[in-house]
Amino acid sequence: MTRALSIRRRTFLGGVAAFGAIRGFGTRAQAAISPAVGSLPARGHVVIRGAYVMTMEPGQADLPDGDVHVDNGVIVDIGTALAAPGADVIDGRGFIVMPGLIDTHWHMWTTLLRNMSGDDRAHGYFPMTTALGKVYTPRDMYTGTLLSAAEALHSGTTTVHNWCHNVMSHEHAVEDLRAMQETGLRGRFSYGPARSTPLSQPINVTDLARMQGDWGSLSNEGLLTLGLAWRGVQAAVPNAEGKIELRPLSPDMYRVEYDAARKLNLPVSVHLNSNKFDSGHILALHKLGYVFDGLQVIHAINTSPEEMDILATAGASVSISPASEMRIGFGLTRIGEYLDHKVNLALSVDTTPLTGNADMFGIMKLAQNLENGRSESEFKLPARRVLELATIEGAKALGLAERTGSLRKGKRADIIMVDTRAINIGPFTEPAYMLVDSAQASNVDTVMVDGRILKRNGRLTAIDAGKLMAEASIASLGVRQRANWK
Repeated sequence: MTRALSIRRRTFLGGVAAFGAIRGFGTRAQAAISPAVGSLPARGHVVIRGAYVMTMEPGQADLPDGDVHVDNGVIVDIGTALAAPGADVIDGRGFIVMPGLIDTHWHMWTTLLRNMSGDDRAHGYFPMTTALGKVYTPRDMYTGTLLSAAEALHSGTTTVHNWCHNVMSHEHAVEDLRAMQETGLRGRFSYGPARSTPLSQPINVTDLARMQGDWGSLSNEGLLTLGLAWRGVQAAVPNAEGKIELRPLSPDMYRVEYDAARKLNLPVSVHLNSNKFDSGHILALHKLGYVFDGLQVIHAINTSPEEMDILATAGASVSISPASEMRIGFGLTRIGEYLDHKVNLALSVDTTPLTGNADMFGIMKLAQNLENGRSESEFKLPARRVLELATIEGAKALGLAERTGSLRKGKRADIIMVDTRAINIGPFTEPAYMLVDSAQASNVDTVMVDGRILKRNGRLTAIDAGKLMAEASIASLGVRQRANWK
């Protein structure tokens, strides 16, 4: 077995970081590593040779017979016939090599509730996740996010935005975060309220500050960043008659959370204008001075052209999730309008109780088909532009474009290899369309995050999928039984 593909115990620093997370938040009793999780591979010294390389770097042409040289987590060089003395060689012939896919908004804890959004109002997504979320233990948070992280890696997603809106305690937050640490993903952890938290009650900002203060031991050597999962300044809620109406939220809630995040220099992410009942939310934020460079808004289907211009001018971004937005009945995702208004637009999974899976290839295909259908044009949204939304534009949305999102000398090595010889994708024709129209998670042969090979030959290298599914099934059943969910 080559050095690049060998499996080692975690480095001493990684062990110290994990212990610091456990010690810092008093979760020792909850901190047992899942039996499904093995040791992360070492960061290797490898060269991928002879692949079709799509760097997704703006202005950079594809390399039909390209090499990518990686050493200790860094892309050393990209080109043809590269000299790479001492590197282990990966044969790239027959593969598309590209940056890992980037998810910009995912409630990862909910994957224990996959496919549970039902056929009536009482069993819909919001009442279901609220009722079951109340009985989640910290270990359930860990297991749900571990399952999500494994699916992300299996599907070629190397960076995730874990929008954690079920933080009932520090233990819940740290256990959820620990799943990201142990699986080696890159990403952001956004600290949010529990599903059952009243709209008038702010999160415990002291706990948020404490987490930020300990982030040096929690960041997994810089792979992870911290943010705020915010609720904004208004909400569409049912009134006494059961009709949905738009209500302003209490400044005693939203100002406390927003000011805390800004004081701590944390990025802020918020769901708004999600459906026909919530409108003018961006205008309301703008009047308060709350729209800034780095703000991320989610869904934003019911957004006016004026609000789009506000976002573009400020440098804010929009995360869309067409699969969940249509499944839940929010409406048709806005894509072309945002791009026309020069808004940074990126893609997301959102939540698997609605989407069923976390296949970013499927999300890309849906986005392209939706936009072309709405515009009645085969050519409205080209496949390469969709790939940008899932890679470099996603990196920009999360403030990570200098580290990931494209393949460039000096960036971190977040790379996937897609097999073009499978029966559902071949023969080799137009690579961008092969990825958007044909590719599936099963076509992802190799996944590298920060130079660690976390999937190879179609199998995860540090996660036992069978053991994980057994553990997740027990956890999911336990949640449903404790909630008496029928």
